[in-house]
Amino acid sequence: MKHLAYISPFKISIFLGLALGLAQLPAHAADKKHVVLIAGVKSHGPGEHEHNAGVLLLAKCLNASVPNLVDVKVHLNAEWPAADEIKSADTILIFADGYNFHPALAEDHLKQLTAEMKRGCGFMALHWATEVPTGNGDLEFLNWMGGFCDPIWSVNPHWQADFTQLPVHPITKGVHPFSTNDEWYFHMRFREGMKSVIPILTAVAPDSTMSRPDGLRSGNPDVRKDVANKVPQHVAWAAERPGGGRGFGFTGGHFHQGWANNEQRKLVLNAILWTAKAAVPAKGVESVITEADLKQNLDPK
Repeated sequence: MKHLAYISPFKISIFLGLALGLAQLPAHAADKKHVVLIAGVKSHGPGEHEHNAGVLLLAKCLNASVPNLVDVKVHLNAEWPAADEIKSADTILIFADGYNFHPALAEDHLKQLTAEMKRGCGFMALHWATEVPTGNGDLEFLNWMGGFCDPIWSVNPHWQADFTQLPVHPITKGVHPFSTNDEWYFHMRFREGMKSVIPILTAVAPDSTMSRPDGLRSGNPDVRKDVANKVPQHVAWAAERPGGGRGFGFTGGHFHQGWANNEQRKLVLNAILWTAKAAVPAKGVESVITEADLKQNLDPK
């Protein structure tokens, strides 16, 4: 009969101590969701399209409120993440100018993103970053986040949107109905039949949004008919992909001051967690910012 190896009580106490210590440690970085936030270059006037300041503010809120859930990487002025960072991302957010100026359309970025979306990476676009031209990124955005801003179909007026009802969804946890004046793009191009697309923010656009003549982003017969008939317009939405990926589009964010709205800020922070497949807290991502926080990192304009 073989003798069992003898382990001294001293060694056992060491092993137990190590096990207890590991159990009490916060979640390891490898257990956190990897969030990549990409800000575009300087754009528009002071306090408008503050991509860098907006992304840094969202990152600050995440790091302060849910440091155990996410590992946040920020890239400013349209700097594109390295390939290994893109490959490890659980969600990628872009807040930048869109159309032909979109960072996702530069170099081989669309190809890189396509590969990550296939493995189930989340995708988010804020404000103008929801827009890509027909024939260059439109099918990808439709797939990745369920809808996009089409400059020949969608419009970009400034208006007061009243979000009086919110759906039951992880993104709306802790978010109350609210109202803001913003450049809310609407009349989006969505998947046929809104397949796997959940409207998150919906409001009826006033007649004043149709004050401009027909043209790129300003109007067309279809959107005029919808506005005249008071058809509710979806300006933020969530989507799921067959492969398990998640997407979120948010057309507000023109004014940097909008991030001072607790409901708007919480909604987008919740969406970051949801698209990364992290658990959204029961009351949502609660954060507190000051006027000084809002003034930090503004672009020199």
